[in-house]
Amino acid sequence: MKVAIETFGCTFNKADSQIMAGKLSDAGMELVDNIEDADVIIVNSCYVKQPTESKVTTRIQKLQKNYPDKKVIVSGCMVEIDPKKLDKIADDSTNWIGPHQLNKTVEVVNASYEGQLLRPTGLSKDSKVGLNKIKEDPFIHIIQICEGCLGVCSFCCTRLARGPLHSYPIKDIKAEAKKAIDSGCVEIELTAQDTAAFGHDTGEKLSSLIKEVANIDGNFRIRVGMMHPKNIFDDVDEVIDAFKLPNVYKFIHLPVQTGSDKVLKDMNRRHTIEEYVDFVKKLRISIPDITIATDIIVGYPTETEEDFQKTIDLLWELKPNLIHLSKYKHREGALSSSLKEIPYSIMKERSKKLTEIKEEITNDENKHLLGKTLEVLIVQKGSKGGFIGKSNSYLPVVVDDAEIGTFVNVKITKTTSTYLIGQIVD
Repeated sequence: MKVAIETFGCTFNKADSQIMAGKLSDAGMELVDNIEDADVIIVNSCYVKQPTESKVTTRIQKLQKNYPDKKVIVSGCMVEIDPKKLDKIADDSTNWIGPHQLNKTVEVVNASYEGQLLRPTGLSKDSKVGLNKIKEDPFIHIIQICEGCLGVCSFCCTRLARGPLHSYPIKDIKAEAKKAIDSGCVEIELTAQDTAAFGHDTGEKLSSLIKEVANIDGNFRIRVGMMHPKNIFDDVDEVIDAFKLPNVYKFIHLPVQTGSDKVLKDMNRRHTIEEYVDFVKKLRISIPDITIATDIIVGYPTETEEDFQKTIDLLWELKPNLIHLSKYKHREGALSSSLKEIPYSIMKERSKKLTEIKEEITNDENKHLLGKTLEVLIVQKGSKGGFIGKSNSYLPVVVDDAEIGTFVNVKITKTTSTYLIGQIVD
């Protein structure tokens, strides 16, 4: 049997697909990239944002229309968040795999192939560490350090799919990381819905995890995934010490979502702007070359013009190196979906203004690197030519020619708001 897997969404979802691929391979099934060659197609769905939801639902319908002789299975967050819509857009014979039910992947694929209906859903505490993963990139290895979160964010539907926090043991995570590094991986991505929540349920700490993995023998880098600010405040000094280690990218993804304390409270984010600003400033004093990435939700239902101006003021005060913008949209099951959305014209105008500010800030932040020489880890081939690497601050750097998986010194010759261009020097 030949199986293709299409993945939407985050790094965590990508790892789920790698686990499913590993289980199918272990069972003797052939994995194919081209859906034309597949007997069964798994669509690993994402549901965090409305545009992604549209892509997922359109893809499911298109596959079933254009390939009626092939079996389509849906996995991922949509299965748990919006089964009613899935039931409506998919064929009656379509099987599902909930994100906590990956151990049943082979069983579901076999059932689909044989025309039987099987839809395992619901929460589980099965570990996702130490499992066989089939990955396209031999140099980058994703490790899920925990699943679920402690958050009650009013705009989020992902927590409904991923459930409460379940952290995996440091010793197991370290063992998987060591195995990956010994096999030639040069980048370890520690991922979760909220890496800062790691260990809050087990008594272990994110800082301890980072240090344990960073001290494995080898020349590699660790990328730590998104952190909810609230959950890092009880371990600030130790986390900063961990990020100072040579094998750790000087990069932290710390979504603030808004510059207004009032809107933060409406969002149930459970921290203040002052706490966020203090942490970012402490990070920059302790690690001057750290890259700060943040997320902003534009047009939350209770956001006024005054609140929006506070977001603008915050961005100009902190000047994050990377800014991800999203227009607010109701999500299935999210608490804020009971609120009235602000007019789209207002949201669009605010988004346009923030996009302009974002471009100006990130352009200025990158310009100071012009002419400097950075150590860069080459991680992939560019889709438009050349090769892409990551600086120690996790900034993307494009070079003409390089060997993937190697560290090189690059002199920066051009900067943009999103990446750097350079030449390799001796």
